[in-house]
Amino acid sequence: MHAADSHDLIKVRGARVNNLKDIDVDLPKRRLTVVTGVSGSGKSSLVFGTIAAESQRLINETYPAFVQGFMQAPARPDVDDLQILSAAIAVDQERLGANARSTVGTATDALHMLRLIFSRLSTPHVGPATAFSFNVASATGHGALKVNKGKAKAERKDFEIIGGMCPNCEGLGRVSDINLEAIIDRDKTLNEGAILAPNFGPGTWYWVYYGESPKLDPDTPIKDFTAEQYDYFMYGEPEKIKLRTGINTTYEGLIPKIRRVFLDKETEVKQAHVRAFIERAASFTPCPECGGTRLNEAARTATVAGATLPELCAMQVDALKVWADQLAEPKIAPVLTGLSAILAAMVDVGLGYLSLDRESGTLSGGEAQRVKMIRHLGSALTDIIYVFDEPTVGLHPHDIARMNSLLLGLRDKGNTVLVVEHKPEVMEIADHLIDIGPGAGSAGGKVTFEGSFAELTATDTITARSLATRSPLRTEVRKPNGVIEIRGAATNNLKDVDVDIPLGVLTVVTGVAGSGKSSLIHGSLAAREDVLVVDQSAIKGSRRSNPATYTGLLDPIRTMFAKANGVKPALFSPNSAGACPTCSGQGVIYTDLAMMAGVATTCPECEGRRFQPEVLTYRLDGHTIADVLNMTVERAAEVFTSGKPKKILATLIDVGLGYLRLGQPLSTLSGGERQRIKLATQLGPEAAIYVLDEPTSGLHLADTAHLIEMLHRLVAAGHTIVVIEHNLAVMAQADHLIDVGPGAGHDGGEIVFTGTPRELAAAETLTGQALSAYSKGTKV
Repeated sequence: MHAADSHDLIKVRGARVNNLKDIDVDLPKRRLTVVTGVSGSGKSSLVFGTIAAESQRLINETYPAFVQGFMQAPARPDVDDLQILSAAIAVDQERLGANARSTVGTATDALHMLRLIFSRLSTPHVGPATAFSFNVASATGHGALKVNKGKAKAERKDFEIIGGMCPNCEGLGRVSDINLEAIIDRDKTLNEGAILAPNFGPGTWYWVYYGESPKLDPDTPIKDFTAEQYDYFMYGEPEKIKLRTGINTTYEGLIPKIRRVFLDKETEVKQAHVRAFIERAASFTPCPECGGTRLNEAARTATVAGATLPELCAMQVDALKVWADQLAEPKIAPVLTGLSAILAAMVDVGLGYLSLDRESGTLSGGEAQRVKMIRHLGSALTDIIYVFDEPTVGLHPHDIARMNSLLLGLRDKGNTVLVVEHKPEVMEIADHLIDIGPGAGSAGGKVTFEGSFAELTATDTITARSLATRSPLRTEVRKPNGVIEIRGAATNNLKDVDVDIPLGVLTVVTGVAGSGKSSLIHGSLAAREDVLVVDQSAIKGSRRSNPATYTGLLDPIRTMFAKANGVKPALFSPNSAGACPTCSGQGVIYTDLAMMAGVATTCPECEGRRFQPEVLTYRLDGHTIADVLNMTVERAAEVFTSGKPKKILATLIDVGLGYLRLGQPLSTLSGGERQRIKLATQLGPEAAIYVLDEPTSGLHLADTAHLIEMLHRLVAAGHTIVVIEHNLAVMAQADHLIDVGPGAGHDGGEIVFTGTPRELAAAETLTGQALSAYSKGTKV
């Protein structure tokens, strides 16, 4: 540890971001500080919403106003003063973009370095680094006008771009095959809606290309078209035509139009009906020309040290590092050093099982955070504030020690490391601990403890009590009432696995990160009709989305208000007829200051209540609709004691969200809160089997205990629960455990144990060793 002067502190004074109660706190610089507390207590509000946000805002202010206009500058956080602040780098759990062109290799820059190596050493020699890029197409043409000094006329200069993109799939690595039955109804006419694709119905803009085409009769069934008409309708080449309405336009056949509008887009499709159509209408297969490598022939066949670029990208990172370390070429030594450093960092953060060709959109939140961490581990910068949001999420207990070493390494380089974390293993290595609480939401937002780990354990805070409590290994396990047989599972790294999932009990599937847990369950179980999967995919929350709207709670409440007052339900929606016209029902006015950060101020008309004054004259049991939206879930449960509202509110309380306000924007919720509200909306009697993917992510030790109680209640109600988890408290309370391993990637993919918690604690697997140590209160 480094000695620190008493004045060498980040001083936070009067912080009021979200639920923080005007708190004052000092954080030692060049130390590892862990901030903990129950879910929703205000940890992220302090670390990310106050310290990191203000640091980023101050950095942005150093740029010229013109440059700031092109940046996303956050508004000043609600804090009186922040002193002795350094530049902050926030590494959160937001997933990497789902763009099909983004891979682990592109996200870490490792692929760029490999391309440089191939551009210098490949046999045969292909060309510059862009010649090995699947995102760059080869092209020739004329460049910009070039004016020679002393000459009045300009010249165009020919240019040539050498890219590595496969011309057949345009660098995506896959092509789509269209199911014509999902595209058209041959028995119908165009006027009757023969085209089944979304937004192609009669009278729509896309429809007029066909329904108003002079070559097609809109009142003839598709099955009665001549061969020539059908070919023109389905596959016609682009051509200029005049529609029967007199509009000049360019016609193209329905199939190429469908491909262009729906299938060739690289952005994530958000509309559910469009996603459903794509799933019905198209199947994606590896490109037959490039074999899924995304590269043209020259780029995919050239070799360095006997290996092609696609072969290297398909290797596990730990194996690729061995290849790179053996490549002794002095003329590219700097590139090799850089590549080896990136690959070594990936192995150090527990990502050695990934390959560079893995699409970044398929990574979990924990994997995405660790990928983002890679570029910082070898940085020469010091005196930086690094802010991490549960860096151990998704890590097996066996891997946490390695993550701790990395956090300490960043500190020892002279940096301030702030970590929001619930794991006792991380709290133990902290130089300084800050506990936020005592409760969640309005019951939290205060500093309940500052000091060392030993000092924390001597207090009576919720965190200290939770540290002293361990879930006992379940002794009386439930008996299954049947099994689901999984046979020959070979998804990703699974090695032809056979395993039985017991019905009517709580099953926990565990194993080190990358062992094949998710491949086993999502690949073999999730596709069944009676299975409901609650995974970690993000909730799309806007300023207008809140727990009341997201869970469907607002609809019955609006109906109750309408019946009680004899008016229409739309009046009681801040997004509809009852909205305050000044703020459009948002409760705040967002002012765009062009080149400066925007400012949000409470609406002067409705004073933040979001509704027109007339709407607030209507009451239900003495409450206005604004009062209801300002209630916590627990308070609302006391008011709405029957029907659908009662069920929704009870489920929200079950998942530990009783403290949330019904009208709180989803955009202000933490990652753990968002996952649990998603869980609450999907729990119900209709699904027999629930699959939960790391439901303890973002949960405090005390909240994990509540979650375990909820899982037991679901099993008692007759459901089968399958949980993919690393949490030892959850494992200890399982009826049945399936351990996948023994290692990650190629070293995993096997079932190394099935049985009860007591049996696993006596086993020699990595998970067994960790569970045994947990049950005895010792370290692994």
